[in-house]
Amino acid sequence: MKNPNVPRGPRPGSVARVEGIDYADLDEHFGYALKRAQIASFGAFSRATAGEEITPPRYTALVILAGNPGISQSALGEVLGTARSGAMMLADWLEQRSLAERRHRPDDGRAWGLFLTAKGATLLRKLKRSVRSHDRKFAERLDAAERSELLRLLAKLTG
Repeated sequence: MKNPNVPRGPRPGSVARVEGIDYADLDEHFGYALKRAQIASFGAFSRATAGEEITPPRYTALVILAGNPGISQSALGEVLGTARSGAMMLADWLEQRSLAERRHRPDDGRAWGLFLTAKGATLLRKLKRSVRSHDRKFAERLDAAERSELLRLLAKLTG
């Protein structure tokens, strides 16, 4: 079993530039630049959630469940951009760890909804503090106006 606390150096997909390599026009491609930024961001996220077995989709699910008690598995899958089976596997994972539970939805007794448990809410509060802190450190090269503009532009690209 690999020890997650042992630094391994740049991994495949790392954002480190390799000296002596001609990157041609790659830096002119939005997809390439976004992917490099995503990899760097996921590195910060990984440090923020170390030891918790929390991936970006799992964190997103916890946040969504906290803000939308009783959300359907299908709606959660839509939010995450995953197939219904992926949402079911994620809900199963959360439920097996007592972070969420399936209960009948108050508005429709025949339907099931996902609810964050007290354990899930406690973990989410802890994760949010850590993720926000690492997120600020990750983006500290940008001033407040640049961060705001980048978020606005990214929303424009994805909306």
